[in-house]
This record gives sequence, structure tokens and C-alpha cells, in this order.
Amino acid sequence: MQPEHACSIRSFNGKFPVCGARVFIDPSAVVLGDVTLGDDASVWPQVSIRGDMHRIAIGARTSVQDGCVLHITHPGPYNPDGWPLCIGSEVTIGHNATLHGCTVGHRVLVGMGATIMDGAHVDDEVVIAAGALVTPGKHLRSGYLYTGCPAREVRALHQSELAYFRYSADNYVKLKDRHIAALQAG
Repeated sequence: MQPEHACSIRSFNGKFPVCGARVFIDPSAVVLGDVTLGDDASVWPQVSIRGDMHRIAIGARTSVQDGCVLHITHPGPYNPDGWPLCIGSEVTIGHNATLHGCTVGHRVLVGMGATIMDGAHVDDEVVIAAGALVTPGKHLRSGYLYTGCPAREVRALHQSELAYFRYSADNYVKLKDRHIAALQAG
């Protein structure tokens, strides 16, 4: 199913993005190539999601905030398999974050301006602080806050922080529904 405002979605190399039910993609965002967006995902203004040389999968109820760049690592002589970009469900990706050829689990908060590099693996239920740099190949364990450049494990998450993942996902699902209604109303 394609969103009604599909002007920012385009094919590349014979691959066209696939969108689940009730997906919101802001008209100023660009989503191209081998990209899959799960149900109730939202892609906000000025986002670039470029599945041009490998695949990108974004889970249900995940929100990609304004100005984010999501890309892959292509297969080549220095990395024969490349790195796809795989993002779980109920992930909130803060404004201007960059995710490149990495794997992000479910219920993760990626802070504003954070960068997650090639081959990094983020488990479920992790908070990555604003401006943090997750270096290539790094593994972030479930249940912890990571901050800094390079990102380091700082402390275990509190119960209120663990509850925030679902709250944030719910909030952005409601907000994207309002944006879809406004676009449809013209």
C-alpha cells in the first residue's frame, strides 16, 4: 500500500519502497529504492532514506524525525556483503540523526544529532544520547544509556525510561494520524 502523498517516494534500480498501513511520509522527505516501512511508521520533514545500493527496513510505529539521514553500506571489495540498515519497531529517531549500515533493535531512542555507523548493533531498549557517536562495529547492550563520542555505556535505564519507549511511539502514531488527516483534507 502506498501513502496518498507518495510524491516523495521513488524507485531506483527497479526497486520501489514498500509501505505498510497508515504510514506517513512528509512531502518534503525522500524515500527511494529498496526500503520497507512498517505499519504506522512516520517520516518527517527533510528526511532522506536512501536504499539505493542495499536494503533498508524500518519497523512498525517507528518515527524518523526531521532532517535524519538513513543510508546503507554498499557491497564492494572492502566489505563484500555491505551493511543493510535494519531498524526495529517503536524506535524514535531524533532530529538530524544519521544511521548508516547498522542494526537497531526495538524500543530504542536515538537522540538528536546522534550518529550510528556501519556494522554497529544496538540491542532492544537502549537510549543513545543526543550527539553520541556509535562507532563502526560497536555493540550496545539492552537496558542502558549510551553517551559521548565515542558512545560509552553510562548506566542502566530506569523504569520510567523503559516506559517512555512505548509512550513516544504512541505519541508519534497519534501525531502522524493528525498529519495524514490534514493532508487528506487539503
